[in-house]
Amino acid sequence: MIKHLMAATLAAACLFVSTVSAQESNPIDALPWQAGPMTGKIGNNATIEVPAGYKFLGPAGAKEFNRLTENPSPDVDEYLLAKQDYQWIAFFSFSDVGYVKDDEKLDADDLLKSTTEGTEESNKERKENGWRPVHVTGWAFKPQYDKGLKSLEWAFRLKGEGQSGESINYNTRLLGRRGVIEVLVLTTEQDLQASVADFKTKLPGFAFNPGEKYAEFRDGDRIAEYGLAALVTGGAAAVAAKKGLFGVIGVFLLKMWKLALIGIAAVGAAVKKFFQKKQPGTVE
Repeated sequence: MIKHLMAATLAAACLFVSTVSAQESNPIDALPWQAGPMTGKIGNNATIEVPAGYKFLGPAGAKEFNRLTENPSPDVDEYLLAKQDYQWIAFFSFSDVGYVKDDEKLDADDLLKSTTEGTEESNKERKENGWRPVHVTGWAFKPQYDKGLKSLEWAFRLKGEGQSGESINYNTRLLGRRGVIEVLVLTTEQDLQASVADFKTKLPGFAFNPGEKYAEFRDGDRIAEYGLAALVTGGAAAVAAKKGLFGVIGVFLLKMWKLALIGIAAVGAAVKKFFQKKQPGTVE
């Protein structure tokens, strides 16, 4: 299934702001965040405990967040968990692909090659949308599967064309009975270790709803058409890519990547500066 998850610039964020209040504050802050402590519901499939100092955003707010940051919205609902200072933001969604068997070996080199090629293909559509191309520059963390936790994790380094810094997309896939909870943590290169470590302390607060756990599989349940490797490169899109159809994986990757967390907490200041530069009476 085509899912996830692309880049924001401060200037682009400014152009999206039209209200007077947004001119004086960070439009990201103005979204309908729910402050912790509280329990965030991830659709009908799971929950995540949100402690004090963190906040949660439902599908409507997540869609607006994507619009503000030029991140294409996926074809499913997203739920955001963020640290108050935006050191990292985690995007949660559910992929109803069925029960994914976890007996497959992972080839990091092959996965990086497929993802890099697919991303370059996705840049064609990015350019058509007027967005800067994005390039995969390598692994920040090679794929690793925890059989006990039924959790697959990896992280790519990404760079938006013309940007000085890199963004890190740290991914986790939490396997369930009927599908997979897809988690993408967006952070910066310098904050990677601290952000991932902090995010992992929140995972014990994650839980599939009763009847949805991996161990609750029953004969007759739908089996996914692919294994662990395809979770890294796009599920059904990855299968198509194996046949040379990189346009398919390109569409997937267009919606998967999240970029430019760098400076997101300063969007409010940039918005204010942007409007201060305008002459009185100027019309956009």
